[in-house]
Amino acid sequence: MNWSIIEFASARIVLDLAWFCLIVVLARNAVSVFQLIAAGWVFATRVKPGRSATELWQRYSDLALPVSVIAPAFNEELSIVQSVKALLALEYPHHEVIVVNDGSKDGTMATLIAAFDLEISDREQIAVLQKTAIRQTYHSRRIPNLFVIDKCNGRKADAVNAGIGFARTPLVCVIDADSIIEPDGLLRAAEPYMHDDGRLVAVGGTIRIANGCEIEGGAMRKIGVTSQWIPRFQIVEYLRAFLTARVANSSTNTLLLISGAFGMFRRSVLLEIGGYRHDTVGEDLEIIVRIHRYMREQGRSYAVQFVPDIVCWTEAPASLAGLKNQRARWQQGALETLSFHRGMIFNPRYGRIGMIGMPQLILEDVIGPPAELIGYLVVPAAILLGLLDPVIALAYLSLTVTFGTALSFGTLALEEVQLRRAPSARDLARIGSAAFFENFGFRQINLLYRCHGIRRFLKNDTAWAAVPRVGFSSAG
Repeated sequence: MNWSIIEFASARIVLDLAWFCLIVVLARNAVSVFQLIAAGWVFATRVKPGRSATELWQRYSDLALPVSVIAPAFNEELSIVQSVKALLALEYPHHEVIVVNDGSKDGTMATLIAAFDLEISDREQIAVLQKTAIRQTYHSRRIPNLFVIDKCNGRKADAVNAGIGFARTPLVCVIDADSIIEPDGLLRAAEPYMHDDGRLVAVGGTIRIANGCEIEGGAMRKIGVTSQWIPRFQIVEYLRAFLTARVANSSTNTLLLISGAFGMFRRSVLLEIGGYRHDTVGEDLEIIVRIHRYMREQGRSYAVQFVPDIVCWTEAPASLAGLKNQRARWQQGALETLSFHRGMIFNPRYGRIGMIGMPQLILEDVIGPPAELIGYLVVPAAILLGLLDPVIALAYLSLTVTFGTALSFGTLALEEVQLRRAPSARDLARIGSAAFFENFGFRQINLLYRCHGIRRFLKNDTAWAAVPRVGFSSAG
């Protein structure tokens, strides 16, 4: 056996892998730079200064389309009453709250019946989109705009579909039962529909981390930044995702994701496409991609928008176990969506979605995570073998650390100028420190978790990986 040939081939593979990883990281960072510049341009030229809730009410209360807020709930006995009261108290002229008890195994249903004086309803379901059986429906004797569905467990997508089937309003808002919309959130989400000619089909908003905030009665009392590092790292991630990536993608008509924690949809379109899919763990991404696909194939003019002034607060995983389940599920959901709609990729029939949006999803969720993770291994190996100049390795480190930190600080600047949800200089410093230190451990752990999601996808493992919650009252 000619060992020199084998050694040369091995060295060549290591070198080629190192350069491939460097190119992928460079491409991802180039996309991030474009998104930051595009988001800055949007904020500077398009986004008007945020109107107060009072001004929105005075301008649009007589124009607001009725909205059904659909809140799926599973084992929410301890918080369901506060959550429902908060949804009922949202500042909106005409909205109903549809709570869907998705086969809870605790006292969620009994708590709802007792707290809101529920009685059996004879309301008919207009469209049957769910796969599991409806046990019973209820309305409140005291609160006319509260409707409750009790059904067998079928996970979130099935619960939302049940709510869509019972809704009678032109707009539906899908929200997690344990999330908190700011009081004017519905008005801000509905405002684009008031100026619309029928093209607008979906609107998303900003999701913020509630860990470290003071929550009372299902409402935000005081905004804060947690002292725990894992949720604090996620604050930085969410800022980048929503104030940079979503704003930029919305401005270029390539928005593929509206968070499952909060989204407002034109109900008729959801009915046309058959509601949410039941066979994916990433239903929030899949339904937006499917809306794009359906509207393009129908040849209909449409729009999907992101409105940064809409703010919804949610609890982030505080432990590595919870983070692993969440990130693996997100990764698996992205791969499932790409598999379902692979015919759209680089297909000019689907316009910018097929030519830009879907390839970007491939870069971010198929090529990017394993390539960056492999880079941490093969780049040092290439240096030790004398195959790669240490200057190139330093460039790789700069791309993943210095460059990433600079992008995070740029996003923080947009946050401070536009939304100003960081209440103090100390809180900004806490977020800023997280933007730097996330590059040393947290980022790499996330890559491992995302690779775990790739493995789950390849094994066709559709079991739901739950994220442990500690609850808002103790989220710090």
